[in-house]
Amino acid sequence: MEELITFEDLGLDEESLAAVEAKGFESPTPIQVLAIPRLLNGDANVIARARTGTGKTAAFGIPLTQTIRNDSGCVRALVLTPTRELALQVGKEIESLCTGKYPRIATVYGGQSMSEQLRKLKTGVEIVVGTPGRVQDHLERGSLKIDKIDYFILDEADEMLDMGFIEDIENIFASANPNSRVLLFSATMPAAIIKIASKFMGDYEIVEEEERPEEPVLTEQYYWIVKENEKINALVRLIDIAPDFYGLIFTQTKADADYVAKELDERGYEVAALHGDIPQGQREKILARFRKRKTRILVATDVAARGIDIEGLSHVVNYAVPFDGATYIHRIGRTGRAGAKGLAYTLIRPEERRRAGYLKNISGGNLKEAKVPSVEDVLKIKKERLFAEMMKQIGILENETENTETEQGEKVIKPASGQFVKFAEKLCQNQDPVSVLAAVLEENFGRQLDPERYGTVTSFSDNGPSANGRQIRLYVGLGRRDGIGRPELAGFFSDLLHIPGRLVDRIDLAENFSLVSLPTDAAMRALNLCKKNRGLPHMHIDVKSDDYGRDSKSGGRRSGGRSESKRSSKRSGKKQFGKMDMLPLQHRTSNASLYKKH
Repeated sequence: MEELITFEDLGLDEESLAAVEAKGFESPTPIQVLAIPRLLNGDANVIARARTGTGKTAAFGIPLTQTIRNDSGCVRALVLTPTRELALQVGKEIESLCTGKYPRIATVYGGQSMSEQLRKLKTGVEIVVGTPGRVQDHLERGSLKIDKIDYFILDEADEMLDMGFIEDIENIFASANPNSRVLLFSATMPAAIIKIASKFMGDYEIVEEEERPEEPVLTEQYYWIVKENEKINALVRLIDIAPDFYGLIFTQTKADADYVAKELDERGYEVAALHGDIPQGQREKILARFRKRKTRILVATDVAARGIDIEGLSHVVNYAVPFDGATYIHRIGRTGRAGAKGLAYTLIRPEERRRAGYLKNISGGNLKEAKVPSVEDVLKIKKERLFAEMMKQIGILENETENTETEQGEKVIKPASGQFVKFAEKLCQNQDPVSVLAAVLEENFGRQLDPERYGTVTSFSDNGPSANGRQIRLYVGLGRRDGIGRPELAGFFSDLLHIPGRLVDRIDLAENFSLVSLPTDAAMRALNLCKKNRGLPHMHIDVKSDDYGRDSKSGGRRSGGRSESKRSSKRSGKKQFGKMDMLPLQHRTSNASLYKKH
């Protein structure tokens, strides 16, 4: 019998082995077997081909935490990721592998408070994980120096290139220590990866897992453009418009899995959550109920869903966009098997439209945009289904030849037991039987057919409130210390711009300021009003946000964002980086309601 490779065989010391054991890792994955010894020994640059979910973060995280165990006085490793979600995930994973005070880790990305990131970097860190845009911002500020790094790591390199980060990556390379080791982790090996390697890596090795043939994807694929706070409403419509929903809903985090499962459970669906915090015994019970279809909906993270192979799934739903193409293909491949029809839906936020183009390429052009069904359409289909099921249950079948008939040919329904006949007689005593039956039906089906059940889902058609899904992220000089919350801020913009509060999207509150996303035309009107009325709180475009300057057509990052910021800074004489010290004193108040009067 072939002997399994252990972590001890890879050259890990006692501290690293203790960290690995604490994580619950039993044996290394193929990519860890290939990468860890190379990173611990020698100085070769490496391109590692590995799918998401194969332990690639630990493949470079373990060598980093074993190699860097003291206060170096400088940044020793830089890890670039394509998205803020992946940056957070990678940062937490590396932290979980640390056994002592060092290495210290900072995660930097757009949308997070710049002041907090500056404070963290100033105190000293050995490893920085971040998105290309925000890393470049810190390089320009001088708050991050990478001229002494030993490791330059690109995680999900192929997706980073597909998302248009090549220019940022080249600029960051120019600031990095030319003698640092360059490590590229990628799910695929396109020509662009090899081009990057030849330009910046010099000599390099390529290591990759044993390739397994991909199963053909027989799934119909669609995506909906949906605001984050309206995803549950869209999900409920998707479930109720399906004839017999039996599916997997994928989330990025354990917290999201619990949230989605809770929301669906409160609406009466047979649902369960599955993630890493659920004990093995309970996990097995959840899967057993799901396989028997006693639970119709399973909300799971990618890690928890590994190895789940259940036939007959009607739907796979990406509640959040997957980090990479390989994960997307793996997820949607859970349905549409054995010749059966399968449906895959991905919920994409308006500011993520460019990622839809990336997924289209991954799917071979099979991914199509669709509109979220209206409440009227959902109710029509659901009503027909509920009423048809009831008619079938009591013996009034749609296929008239199957109805029970008397000798005279009269159709009859299935007989009810005596207790219900007596109760029916009591209900109908001195009452119109049709009115009584209608009241009983409403009591049974009223909640399920209530339009309020489906909430609001904003339409992002070309003529909609946010044409082509374009939004602008604004910095607003109002924060928690002004006594304002999300509802008040949404109400402020609703009153100021005469728009529905639901169009005030992705509100992030800090102590001294807030960030909000508005449709482009509404955001520009707000800025113009701010210039004319000094009584309004200070506002400017948050050029440091990952959203800024992106739209569905250009697909680029921050097109013109940096230069526009510089021009506006010269005109105003103020530095526009979202710092609280820019806010004029006369705009600060503890009474948030004052702003609603303007």
